[in-house]
Amino acid sequence: MAAMRCAILAAAFATQALAAEVDFAHEVVPVLKRHCVECHGGGQSKGGFSLNTRALMLDSGAVDLDAPADSYLLELIASSDPEYQMPPPEHDRVPAADATVLAKWVDAGLPWEAGFTFALDTYEPPLRLTRPTLPPPREGRDHPVDRIVDAYLADRGVGRPQPAAASAFARRASLDLVGLLPTPEMAAEVSRDALVDELLADDVGYAEHWLTFYNDLFRNDYSGTGFITGGRRQISGWLYESLMANKPFDAMARELIAPPTAASRGFIDGIKWRGEVSAGQTLPIQFSQSVSQSFLGINMKCASCHDSFVDRWTLEEAYGLAAVYADGPLEIHRCDKPTGRTATAGWPFPELGTLDAAAPREERLRQLAALTTSPENGRFARTIVNRLWHRLMGRGIVHPVDAMQTPPWSEPLLDFLASELVDSGYDLKHVLRLIATSEIYAAECRPREDAPVEEFAGPVARRMTAEQFLDAVWALCDAAPEDFEAPVFRGFDGSAGGAIESAAEWVWGTGEDPINPRPGGERVLLRKVVKLDAKPERAAAVLTCDNGFELYVNGRLAATGDDWMTPQAVVLTDLLKKGANRIEVIAANAGSKPNAAGFLFEARVVGADGQTRTVASDASWEWTAAVPKTRESRLPAVKAGWSPVSVITEEGWTPRIELLFKSRLFWAETGFDRPVRAALLRNTDLMRSLGRPGREQIVSMRPDTLTTLEALDLANEPTLSAAFRRGGEHWAGRSFDGPDALVEALYREALGRRPTGDEAAAVADYLGETPTAERLQDVLWAVCLQPEFLLVR
Repeated sequence: MAAMRCAILAAAFATQALAAEVDFAHEVVPVLKRHCVECHGGGQSKGGFSLNTRALMLDSGAVDLDAPADSYLLELIASSDPEYQMPPPEHDRVPAADATVLAKWVDAGLPWEAGFTFALDTYEPPLRLTRPTLPPPREGRDHPVDRIVDAYLADRGVGRPQPAAASAFARRASLDLVGLLPTPEMAAEVSRDALVDELLADDVGYAEHWLTFYNDLFRNDYSGTGFITGGRRQISGWLYESLMANKPFDAMARELIAPPTAASRGFIDGIKWRGEVSAGQTLPIQFSQSVSQSFLGINMKCASCHDSFVDRWTLEEAYGLAAVYADGPLEIHRCDKPTGRTATAGWPFPELGTLDAAAPREERLRQLAALTTSPENGRFARTIVNRLWHRLMGRGIVHPVDAMQTPPWSEPLLDFLASELVDSGYDLKHVLRLIATSEIYAAECRPREDAPVEEFAGPVARRMTAEQFLDAVWALCDAAPEDFEAPVFRGFDGSAGGAIESAAEWVWGTGEDPINPRPGGERVLLRKVVKLDAKPERAAAVLTCDNGFELYVNGRLAATGDDWMTPQAVVLTDLLKKGANRIEVIAANAGSKPNAAGFLFEARVVGADGQTRTVASDASWEWTAAVPKTRESRLPAVKAGWSPVSVITEEGWTPRIELLFKSRLFWAETGFDRPVRAALLRNTDLMRSLGRPGREQIVSMRPDTLTTLEALDLANEPTLSAAFRRGGEHWAGRSFDGPDALVEALYREALGRRPTGDEAAAVADYLGETPTAERLQDVLWAVCLQPEFLLVR
């Protein structure tokens, strides 16, 4: 059979008559539709090959017009190798007559009817917003969102979902808006609007919950690829303060696209990968992809390699946006191969204005930021309100949310919310409130598997994010971590000038030249004696050491550490006393060869009069090489042999830890004591299995299906088990009027409702009259792993 096919193709090229004009519309198109379009037309481009247009076929290399008989397309059709042939074995082979038609077509130079495409008809959203006329209220439901949604449902003959119970609404709103389980007081709130206002007024809760969303969207994290090599920078402090202050979203976007300071620059600088990279991984192309995806709902990744197979974006447009960022001329690469053409800086919507391609780089960035955030650019406003709707309702008005060329299920609703965002001064909380105070948001959620993608019938149940789940478990179990890695000022919105000053200096023992590297393995004892007129009301310190330390206060071990890039915060209140206080540190330098060593310390001590005293490492500290042996976490006093320390100037330390160190100082000074949130921690194996991404790429939608790894970790992961163990001890130590009251309190806090009769009986029977920590641990585990707890609904 293969030989016969090859013979037919050879005969086709050998026959002069076959080079005659080919009827593309009536001969070629039907053959391609029968055998090729299913996998390589419309939105499909299997194997990276699309035949939507003549240009895409030629660019793919599947057709060689210089040697038509050797074209790869024809080889695949003729092959009998099941791993090589096209169509693949599960499909019918191309008959000889059809193969002859394709051979004639290729030999004739691939004639194509002007304007013809196998691509799907594409929807082109209008650029400018239109404020829709609201439909009349139905049955007294006057909220503007409900008026639009009610009309939409009525037009389709779909009934409105029933209202959710008050407790279910409180749980959903609290998890959606601040990421935490509701307090009993919230669950008892009569007014839904008042509850929403209360939640949105919690600036810290709002910022530390939505930090997760924007970290995903802006590819920001606290560890991972690029941070060790300096090829990547965080925007954590800037982002946290922006959320705390509810900074207008257009201002946030402008500061990310055209950074006024280094604090927000990490977004456009992307990741500088080590070694050789493909053309699609360069910083300019990353910029093109990040700006278009985050702010315009455009997936420019495909167009960064070749004209997109799935939408209208072209290679020229992707490189035009990249050229805005590029320092110099930027050569266009197609599929990682240079084309010899140079990109011209521009952006995808010249109808709204153009930028000066010849302007300096920083000016081009400012012009792009202004064009992107212009009130005339409806795509910018639509993209973010669509993301917010998706977060609160389980599905986007446009879905998926990065495909804003897709028709929305309700253009009036999308434009109404986008217009409200613009009219409010790009106030994100305003849009969240508008959605969360609607009747449709307060309706019962339907299971995800029953929710149509193309249309809307009500809110959809969603999985908790990794951060929501851990925050909820930690709150129930009193098991939140004591420290965090995000370099942010918790509770600080930047209104006091944007920084907190530090008086600490790097110190070490003296030597011939204190700037020179210290011996590997060296251990020194550092100290400061602090006299207090009274026991402090509050005291906390922040410290770090390259490479490790043991902190003792009045001879008692207070903290240890061996990661100098993560300054530790420690409470000292109960360790300090009236009179003289010894603050001592065993500081250790690691390694076997000489290397840099330094210690940094700063404490805030608040007296009964409210006055704050600073104690910082500086030239007034002392040191000795006579490090005594410790015993049972006690350090004996060293009475002699002390010398003044040397203050060290070492350029590599401070810039890498400054923000994190100062954020801890802010906590030490203000006494900020809210539990640590999971959004402030580095990614862990447990978080990854629960769906938290690595953030080397922008992620706008997390997985919504349970994986085997997640199921195993929910049952066995050690840190989660430790949290439940702590929870068992916590609940065993609480006072209740009998086991029944304990069970009711647990269900109210975990699920926002009272237990059913069967649940109460089963749990009470298992706990017995005197519940033990071990049995309470089992109950907490069982409650937290049922779908009602794992879902936001």
